[in-house]
Amino acid sequence: MDLQLYIIAGAFFLVALLYSSVGHAGATGYLAVMALAGFQPQLMKPTALILNIIVASIASYKYFKRDSISFKLLLPLILVSIPFAYLGGRINLSPQYYKPLVGLFLLFAAYRAFFTSKQSNSYDIKHAPWPILCIVGALLGFLSGLTGVGGGVFLSPLMLMFCWAPIRTISGTAAGFILVNSISGLVGLLSTSTQTVDGMQWWILAVILGGYIGSEFGSHRFSTNTIQKLLAGTLLIAGIKLLSTIL
Repeated sequence: MDLQLYIIAGAFFLVALLYSSVGHAGATGYLAVMALAGFQPQLMKPTALILNIIVASIASYKYFKRDSISFKLLLPLILVSIPFAYLGGRINLSPQYYKPLVGLFLLFAAYRAFFTSKQSNSYDIKHAPWPILCIVGALLGFLSGLTGVGGGVFLSPLMLMFCWAPIRTISGTAAGFILVNSISGLVGLLSTSTQTVDGMQWWILAVILGGYIGSEFGSHRFSTNTIQKLLAGTLLIAGIKLLSTIL
């Protein structure tokens, strides 16, 4: 096996470890690693979605066991996002559009990281209207399928900004949202055509280990303050990817 694939496996392990601790699956991190390694978009998108599904499954299970998933928020989000993620997954953007688009998403994630890191982790929970949840689900679902990003990198700071749930519940709900959207996006992608990378099994093993360790700590071992700081740092790291797409 090529040395580069081992190096990428190690990077994916670290990405899965960090992202799963806050209920994310790591798509933006996987995309960043693959972009820096020179992978083509037609390989980046399916790979990110597959790894996302694996890590999000582990994180969802861990947070569900700790009763940290709000199905009141999750159900309207995913009911609308599923068909839109499928539609987004069927669209294959050319590199000149794909990379800048992902870069803009990551810039937004960095901005949200700066904003949310300044918020207190103690706040009054506010009601989230179903129409608003449906709009958010449709938009994030389509974007997740289009780019190979599960949508949690945008959903988490959004829920935190509007105080829709406690921080640990935000992480758990985001994990469930990412899982459903990644599956729908991958199905849409597979309905057209896709390619896989040799050595994918090593990457899968790496994210399973990283995802299990990260979600174990994030679901009940870390304090909510620690999770909030990790969330801000995770989103900020994702935003760094923008630099590699605009230079």
